[in-house]
Order: sequence, then C-alpha cells, then structure tokens
Amino acid sequence: MTGENVELADVFKALADSSRLKIVGLLAQQPYTVEQLAAMVGLKPSTVSHHLSKLAGVGLVSARAEGYYSVYQLEKAALSASMQRIFSTEQTAAIAADVDLDAFERKVIKDYSLPNGRLKALPGQRKKLEAVLRYIVKTFEPDVRYTEKQVNEILLRFHDDTAYLRRELVGYKLMAREGGGGEYWRTDI
Repeated sequence: MTGENVELADVFKALADSSRLKIVGLLAQQPYTVEQLAAMVGLKPSTVSHHLSKLAGVGLVSARAEGYYSVYQLEKAALSASMQRIFSTEQTAAIAADVDLDAFERKVIKDYSLPNGRLKALPGQRKKLEAVLRYIVKTFEPDVRYTEKQVNEILLRFHDDTAYLRRELVGYKLMAREGGGGEYWRTDI
C-alpha cells in the first residue's frame, strides 16, 4: 500500500470502534476532559485515554492543558480532510490500484477448462459466461473478418455448441456480424 493508503487505513481503524465514534460525536459538539468523556460513554478513564490516543495518533483529536486537566477537542479540519480524501473518486480508485482485476476471470477459465483448452461445460451464470467469452474472443484477430464457417472452426476448439457461442459473443458485443451472419469480426474491448 502507498503511504496515503496506509494513512487512510489508519483513519478507518481509528474510527472502527463504537466507543471512539461516540467520543468523536461528543467532541464534535464541544471539547471535554477524559473524566467527562468517561462518565458520558460509561467507560473507565484509562480506556477513554487509550481511545483518545488512537484518535490523536491519526490527527483527529488534540489536547490542550487547562489547569490540572487535559481538554480534548476534535480536529474538524483534519476529519474533514480525511473524509474528502477517503471519498474522492481518485483516492477510492487508488486504494484498489494493486488489486488483481483479472483474478476472477482466470479462476473461471481454470474452473471451466480442460488442460487442452476445451470447456468442460458452459457456465450458467452470466458473469462467468462473460469471462469465458472474453477468453474465447482472444483467439480471434482484431481487424480480421471471418466467415461463419471460420468462426465455427475456431469455436469448435472450445465447445461443440458453436451456434450458442457465436450468438453470445455477438450478444455480449465481443464480436459483431454483418449480412445475417455472413461475416464476423472481433470488436475492440
């Protein structure tokens, strides 16, 4: 994970506790001491101090000395900035940047294929069928027109029901056809 992703994960961890959320909610209204917060949320002062430490560690709360007490306040600007980063489209996409997007398709192909590349069966679920069709369409060259006979010969390598595969390849817009099935070609996906 990148540095900013780690920071966001730490903010989520800090907020992933119902007692901490209550404390944040109270501090959003006004500053409080540990003893005041402990009485309001029904926890021991040492437990509240632990929660405040976690929140302070990610910059969401700060303390100032007031006589013998430390008064804690919510850092609203830091909370707002964290929430904007968390929920920005770019940041949300960046969090998943190192995820293997093709893992599902590889698993489906592995589950439905024999060692020679032929399909054991045709998937009944639409998402799995789409994964299989994406795998099959890669055997067709881009910018090449195929006759129905050529398409059938290629599809026979995968499964005997070539009519179904042709129809689904066109239906999923992975291939196009012209002239009532006279010519087929791979669409750019």
